[in-house]
Amino acid sequence: MEHPAAQQILNLYQRHADAFVRLRSRALFEKSWLDKFLATVGKPGRILDMGCGTGDPIAAYFIAGGYALTGVDGSEAMLAYARAQFPAQRWLQQDMRGLALGETFDGLIAWDSFFHLTQADQRAMFAVFARHSHPGSALMFTSGPGDGIAMGEFEGEPLFHASLAPEAYRALLAEHGFTVLEMCAEDPQCGGHTVWLAQKTA
Repeated sequence: MEHPAAQQILNLYQRHADAFVRLRSRALFEKSWLDKFLATVGKPGRILDMGCGTGDPIAAYFIAGGYALTGVDGSEAMLAYARAQFPAQRWLQQDMRGLALGETFDGLIAWDSFFHLTQADQRAMFAVFARHSHPGSALMFTSGPGDGIAMGEFEGEPLFHASLAPEAYRALLAEHGFTVLEMCAEDPQCGGHTVWLAQKTA
C-alpha cells in the first residue's frame, strides 16, 4: 500500500510555496554537478527541468548561461514564482509522471524532485526520461543512497522520499539506453546528495 505522505507531495509544495522560497538555499552548492551536466548537454542546448519548483537557483543558473529552459512542476504556486522571475522561459504545470511533450531535449534534470516519487513511480519514470531524450542527451537526477523509504518534514508535515538500490538504477538506465557517466553516493561536497549523471547512447 502506498504511503499516505507520498500522495501529498504536490499539495504540500502548493500550500507551502512561500515557505519554500524563504528557506531554499541559493548558495548553489550544486554548482559542480550542474557544470558537469552542462558540459554533457553542450551549447546551445535545450533543458527540461522536471520538478523545477520556483526556478531558483538551478533553472536560474541554466538561464543565466544562455540555455533554453522548459520547467515542469505540479505546483502552480511554485511556478508562479518562476514565471514572474523568468517570463521568457516555458513553465508547465504538469505531473512529471505523465509527461509526454512530444519533443526531446539536450538535457533532462530532476534534482531533489524524483526522489519524492514512490519506488514504483521511479521505475516508470525511466520511460519518461527516454521519450524526452535523443542520442547524446544528458540526464541528471538525485536519489537516496540505497533501497528504502525515508521520511522528512517540511513546515511541520511529513515529507516523503524513496529510493531504489544503486544496482536497480543502473539496470533501469541501461534498459532505457542511458550510460552512467558519473555517480556519487552522499557527496560531501554537495550537501550529502546522491547524484547520477548519465547520457543517452542508444
